[in-house]
Amino acid sequence: MIRIKAGVPRSGRPRTNPRPRRRALALALPTAWGAVAVGYKFGCPLAEQNGLGARIVTSAVFFAVGTGLILHVRRALLRELRQVRKVAGAAQSVLLRPLPPRLAGLNIAAAQLSADRGASIGGDLYEAVATEHGVRVVMGDVRGHGLSAIGTAAAVLGSFREAAHDEPELGRVLGRLDRALARHLRERARAEHPSSGQEPDSPVAEEFVTVLLLEITGDGELRAINCGHPWPYLLSGARVEPLSPADPLPPLGPFPLPTDLTAVDCGQLRPDESLVLYTDGAEDARDARGRFFSLREALETAVRDQPVSPQAVLRTVFTALLHHTNGRPTDDIALLVLRNERTHQRACSGARGTARPATTHPQSTNYLQRPLL
Repeated sequence: MIRIKAGVPRSGRPRTNPRPRRRALALALPTAWGAVAVGYKFGCPLAEQNGLGARIVTSAVFFAVGTGLILHVRRALLRELRQVRKVAGAAQSVLLRPLPPRLAGLNIAAAQLSADRGASIGGDLYEAVATEHGVRVVMGDVRGHGLSAIGTAAAVLGSFREAAHDEPELGRVLGRLDRALARHLRERARAEHPSSGQEPDSPVAEEFVTVLLLEITGDGELRAINCGHPWPYLLSGARVEPLSPADPLPPLGPFPLPTDLTAVDCGQLRPDESLVLYTDGAEDARDARGRFFSLREALETAVRDQPVSPQAVLRTVFTALLHHTNGRPTDDIALLVLRNERTHQRACSGARGTARPATTHPQSTNYLQRPLL
């Protein structure tokens, strides 16, 4: 048996810890600047003189020393900020993963416009997976912003990615999402108030999530369950119409789900037709005079030129949104466009227990940040 001591590689040379060296290098420049200032003050005869020229030289020396220290600190802070943004971007891409460009014959494009500067995601959530039951899509919106909203979105998305494959009916998928949300809110309330020592009766009463579940079968049949979310728009040729006039159920969180969770039959998504799923931030966006953004008019503009690709729809809508809000939206906005490009009817295939089918040409989700105006 060969035993290798901790910290010693097989070559026999001990490993060196780079942290002390980095710290020493980071302190070298401030130490040098400080040494220059101290050496000038106590070692240069000019510093002891009271004439105008001597004072100007002394002020210039200390100004240079102070400027050097400020620039060094600024450079270190910017380096740390870049590293933090890199880590945050990786974490955000794990939560709101890029969607594949094609999924079981559907062309897909999705993007999110964040109202917070420097943020890629917030309380909006979406996902699309191909399962043995068909292509299943979720679009949701968590009330609120910040880290709490991101945690709630992660809980709902994690539950959907499993339940979409496991449950044969959309109603049971929604039940799994509701239980995951309730469990998450209880755990969050317990973490925020650990001194109570009791299970909270109403952990976060004001927290809720609007959710739209959509199922597209192999022959294009559409079924949906809507819990307080805006209905998608159906793009058929040059027509733009809401997918369903049915009243949605209450959002998840504040009220228990009804016992009958039958999905609504929404007709069929025919070849060359598209669905546009969105969060309410798209229709609640206002301009400087308080006028709401007309998403339907923007979509009608997008479908004037045929054929229409999901990517072109996103570009048209987000360009109009940024122009309407003068580049400063006050709420997160997410859009997901699905276009039926199936040349023949075939069943959707998906492996049970996998998050999504493999794709050789992945397409990154376009995270749009608020521009600096």
